[in-house]
Amino acid sequence: MRGPVVVLGDTLLDRDVEGVVNRLCPDSPVPVLDETSAVDRPGGAGLAAVFAAAQGADVVLVTALADDAGGARLSALLAAAGVQVYPLALPGATPEKIRLRARGRVLLRHDRGGASGEPGEPSDEVLRVIGSASAVLVSDYGRGVARQPALRDALAATRAPVVWDPHPRGPEAVPGVHLATPNESEVRELIPAVPGASRLATASRGAQGLRRRWRAGAVAVTLGGDGALLCHAGSTPLVVPTPGSAEGDTCGAGDRFAAAASLALAEGALVSEAVQVAVAEASRFVAGGGVAAALPSDLAPARSAPGQGVFRSLPRGGMAGDPVGVAAVATLLREVRAAGGTVVATGGCFDLLHAGHVATLQAARQLGDCLIVCLNSDASVAGLKGPDRPVMSEGDRSRVLSALSCVDAVLVFDEPTPVATLSWVRPDIWVKGGDYATGGGDDATALPEAEVLRRWGGNTVVVPYLDGRSTTDMIVRTLAEQTR
Repeated sequence: MRGPVVVLGDTLLDRDVEGVVNRLCPDSPVPVLDETSAVDRPGGAGLAAVFAAAQGADVVLVTALADDAGGARLSALLAAAGVQVYPLALPGATPEKIRLRARGRVLLRHDRGGASGEPGEPSDEVLRVIGSASAVLVSDYGRGVARQPALRDALAATRAPVVWDPHPRGPEAVPGVHLATPNESEVRELIPAVPGASRLATASRGAQGLRRRWRAGAVAVTLGGDGALLCHAGSTPLVVPTPGSAEGDTCGAGDRFAAAASLALAEGALVSEAVQVAVAEASRFVAGGGVAAALPSDLAPARSAPGQGVFRSLPRGGMAGDPVGVAAVATLLREVRAAGGTVVATGGCFDLLHAGHVATLQAARQLGDCLIVCLNSDASVAGLKGPDRPVMSEGDRSRVLSALSCVDAVLVFDEPTPVATLSWVRPDIWVKGGDYATGGGDDATALPEAEVLRRWGGNTVVVPYLDGRSTTDMIVRTLAEQTR
């Protein structure tokens, strides 16, 4: 592959709530589900990106993320799956699909998040990565990303093969896509069927109609357990059957099909070869247990109660009302951005807060309208500094930082680096102090977070650091004095 596989589209937060039903509700004849577990995962374009990354591909996801807890959760899950997120702003709430399940069957699906807002403008870096892709998958879920004008222009201009997985509420595919992958019901909504026509005739007529309308190279209509029907330049369609019968949960099978076809095209396969690969992959996916069994191992066990996740809503030792956690940061982001303000962020362990830390924080706050501190959790600090650190718990560190007048909010994260945190917060400015400003790096681009900030057009800067201040040195000197 000459570049990354780019997945572009709407990402949702999916939650499967598993439980048992032993009784009916006393006030209405409906089953009562006693919840036993809940599993969060990226849905929509995010799920397609996770599938592609699980196959070892270098995957970039261009999607819109909201300033809420759902957006934070998605950032963490996508980062854990190895997906590089190039986020756009998303007004409103994260779209969520909650499936209530018992014995492997869905009893009810609860959608929330409201009407979709118009996603923000893509950065120059987003447009560049689309142009450098080895393949692009447009995973449209009808919520606006695939309709964004600058993105559509970039898709029309790229020389990479484009796979378009459409949605009836979404826009038409850009002209010239290599392959469109609607399912049967989507084809019937987009191209009215002829009364009395057979299933294959309806699929073939719909595929040819979409191919002409979109000026697409080919259209593959997925037929569930019966495989797919491919229509291209020839008059005779190609039917690709499944390698064997498979029953099970088909949720996510379309995303698996589109992701597999995109990866095959990125490797140089013919469209017919890519569709055969995709049918086989989607069949194995369903037969193997569906989305729960197919998720990477670092995502599959990510079970949580509502509101929990990698980002901490209230660190240990915190108190309700503190400017700490996802809810506090989300509120701050909405207020500052609604007023057209500049969001500034910085990060670190901040163990044994000293004058050097305070100088950096004060200088950072002067650069914008709010300052968010991304704080390494206790587990993260121990992984970076050793088992004897931190000296102060994350709860105490959060409380001390949030008490400073120059700090507007604190967000605790568990990973070694704040990449997932930054992808959600999307600060306009990321600030570092220390040896970056005193010869440790040639310029601001030496910061490890600089590449991440470029994804949404943010900037990295350094600020002066007070020499001679170091938490590690303080600890060493204290221990030395105790042993005299």
